[in-house]
Amino acid sequence: MIQHTPGNAPNSAALDYRPSNAARSLASGRTQTVGVLLDDLANPWFVELLDGMQNIFREQNLWMVLGDPRYLARPGESPVSAFMELRVDGLVIAGDFNADDDLIRATLHTPSVVAGTRAFDLPAADRVTNDDAAGARMAVEHLIGLGHSDIAFLTAPTGSAAVRADAYRDTMTRHGLQDYIRVIATDLSEHSGFEAMSRLIDSGLPPSAVFAANDILAVGALSAADEHGFSVPAQLSLVGYDNTYLAGIRHVSLTTVDPVSRDVGIRAAEFLLARIADPSLPPRTEVLAPRLVVRSTTAPAAHT
Repeated sequence: MIQHTPGNAPNSAALDYRPSNAARSLASGRTQTVGVLLDDLANPWFVELLDGMQNIFREQNLWMVLGDPRYLARPGESPVSAFMELRVDGLVIAGDFNADDDLIRATLHTPSVVAGTRAFDLPAADRVTNDDAAGARMAVEHLIGLGHSDIAFLTAPTGSAAVRADAYRDTMTRHGLQDYIRVIATDLSEHSGFEAMSRLIDSGLPPSAVFAANDILAVGALSAADEHGFSVPAQLSLVGYDNTYLAGIRHVSLTTVDPVSRDVGIRAAEFLLARIADPSLPPRTEVLAPRLVVRSTTAPAAHT
């Protein structure tokens, strides 16, 4: 025990004294932590999102605790259970998840916000997301505007990627290009992008343009085009989605859709702070507009 009297106060710095967060939590009923549930820590899309959230949470002296379901959950347990055991003050769900009973219960009892997706419904949670359909339309219309009609789409069958796939189909149909619709279902990895693009080239009927559901897929497709001797963008135009750091690498220079992930993170953090302060607030949704970032992988279609 440290005792002191006026005029004889101990020097806390000299004693290397640090206030106990556990004691503060007991006194306030708060843990000063926010749990962030991510569906894939390896996805570079999360970097900007997390940066936006961190800037807001840091101002309020809140710690972010990150969790990936692949590593967070014990066998047979919901990934959100660990955050509930930690008694986090708030929960951010970022990425595409199944809205199972445990996740729904967690959001009923803990202030929560869904960030970056509309792929599932959590009635008690706020939501801040990018307009995936508008972003996909933007990408396809950019390619059509360059004279491309044979435009393939590389995508996953679920989540935000499925929303982008629907918008791709609708946009192609609206422009009278329904006969050219080609949806290549795959997962969202670089390897899958490489394999899917290789199959398109090896088919003997490669498209003149490819839209990929994320930048990782697009980088894989770019590698396949290079390996098969296809010049990008002279012979093949390519558009990604997410505007991750990969797209800006100089020798990649990928045209892509920017879902303003940092802004999504900022607004999600602000929504969550408001809900922590007043849990009785009605759930809110905000949809942010994406923008197209044109770089070096798209060009006018070569007509022969």
